[in-house]
Amino acid sequence: MRPRAREAAGVAALVAGSLVAALLLAEAGLRLAHYHPTRFPNTARVVDPKWRALLDCYPTNPRGYFDLDLRDEATRERFRWMAPVRLDAVARRAPWAVEFHYNALRFRDVELGPKPPGVRRVMVLGDSFTEGQGVKEADTYPRRLEALLNAAGTDRWEVRNCGRRATDFPDLYALFEQILPFAPDVIVYGMVLNDADRSPEFQARQTYVNDWIPDRERVGEGPAAAGMGPLDLRIFAMISDRIESWRTSRATLRWYRDMYAEPNREGWARTQDYLRRMNERTRAAGGRFLVATWPLLVALDRYPFDEVHRTIARSCLAAGIAHIDLLPVFRGRSAEALWVHPVDRHPNEVAHRMAAETLVQPILALR
Repeated sequence: MRPRAREAAGVAALVAGSLVAALLLAEAGLRLAHYHPTRFPNTARVVDPKWRALLDCYPTNPRGYFDLDLRDEATRERFRWMAPVRLDAVARRAPWAVEFHYNALRFRDVELGPKPPGVRRVMVLGDSFTEGQGVKEADTYPRRLEALLNAAGTDRWEVRNCGRRATDFPDLYALFEQILPFAPDVIVYGMVLNDADRSPEFQARQTYVNDWIPDRERVGEGPAAAGMGPLDLRIFAMISDRIESWRTSRATLRWYRDMYAEPNREGWARTQDYLRRMNERTRAAGGRFLVATWPLLVALDRYPFDEVHRTIARSCLAAGIAHIDLLPVFRGRSAEALWVHPVDRHPNEVAHRMAAETLVQPILALR
């Protein structure tokens, strides 16, 4: 072998040896730190067939907020009527629960009826953010809003929670039509960024994204949830986890931004039309309509969807629709501190309180 070739081979061997040593050192460090990609058993939902009661169930109770523990036999028996066969399996996997009760319209509230004399009625329309997924009924922003409005002046206020989980347009418009006959003085629509109507082509893209509300990336079953085996390489798991997280995050960012842009032009146009009609019909019935835009609870220190919020605000302004953006009150906060659970990024009781406090003055101004 020529001298130059031997020298090059020696350099290559030195580099390769250094890389192997660095990887071994990193692997040793990760093992000493007991590293494995963060995974949780999946959440669960237990619901009775008539949708009059429901349990949101979680695998852990990191904040101590969930006070129903299905591992307790007496607690489990109290709810066995809802799912006699399935409840035991849920209790083993996701024992910490929040209880829900629904009225005949499947809203998390008392039965709706005629408005009491001398009372101003607010009906809060929305999806799982409004229903309060993972949050006790007393802590939801409609309930807190009622107390705050009644403490704010001489008027008597009634606030009804008309949220329904997993509901987007056009189904949100159908909910609006259900509540309009109950004579609301104000309808507040708690808008979440995934509510917009979507063309079939655009909707198909959701298969490839994590919508950052339930955090599917951090859910694992079986061994993935329990940890890694002794022969599994931590360094490869970390690199793979970071690459997959980057890929999914990039696709999710694009999906949300495109929902309010040219790739979903027809769906966004239909959404704007629904909002205009909701505003017009509410005013024609003697009420007022307010759109309150919720931020997604991700990266609030460098929020990636400012332009989407501006697009919604401009649309409401152009249509003469009253609008309040909740983003400013959350901006810069720790997103994790506002989540229901590490794998469920719905707003927790703290976020609900902040939203209720922000909505008081905009509602009082709607005269």
